[in-house]
Amino acid sequence: MPQIQISIPVSIFKEDKVFVAYTPALDVSTCADTLAEVKKRFAELVGIFFEELERKGTINEVLESMGWKKVKSSWSAPVEVEHSIESFEVPARS
Repeated sequence: MPQIQISIPVSIFKEDKVFVAYTPALDVSTCADTLAEVKKRFAELVGIFFEELERKGTINEVLESMGWKKVKSSWSAPVEVEHSIESFEVPARS
């Protein structure tokens, strides 16, 4: 199968003793016990994601619905405008 190169934003954070990798560009995540393992699993996940789109013939439909843009034969992920930590007041029981 031909390969293409994509660049997507990936956030990796730690929940207790588990590392979690997530990308809003594909809305997928995975986890592992180590940073190296979560990066490896995430790369595998992205490969599987695109293999399934190709197998089902839904690459254009799915990527367009997720905000990706196609220019000629190349796809571009949505551009992340800001990544920040925000504070909010939310209801809480006393």
